Amino acid sequence: MSLPREITVHELVQWLGREPRPTLLDVRDHDEFQWARLPGARLIPLDELPERLDELEALKGQPVVVYCHLGVRSLAGAELLRELGVEATSLRGGIEAWSTEIDPSVPRY
Repeated sequence: MSLPREITVHELVQWLGREPRPTLLDVRDHDEFQWARLPGARLIPLDELPERLDELEALKGQPVVVYCHLGVRSLAGAELLRELGVEATSLRGGIEAWSTEIDPSVPRY
């Protein structure tokens, strides 16, 4: 499977309804993660990602959707993962787009 560089929140909703479901990787800070997150997401802040790549070894061959607040940090995180052979894509607009377009119960900040 070759994933696009980015996907929209609407594409993610569709994808979450079928197999293989992607792993959701949140690259925001710990405080942001506590404030709002996508269900089932795993947190590895972008600044910690380089030293924690061994934790993601098991994700090779599995789809990963990387997200952040607005979609900028997630682009960098997804690119790093792709360089390591992980099938990763970034969520365009991040959790902000998720909150405004998909689930308004997710707090905005």
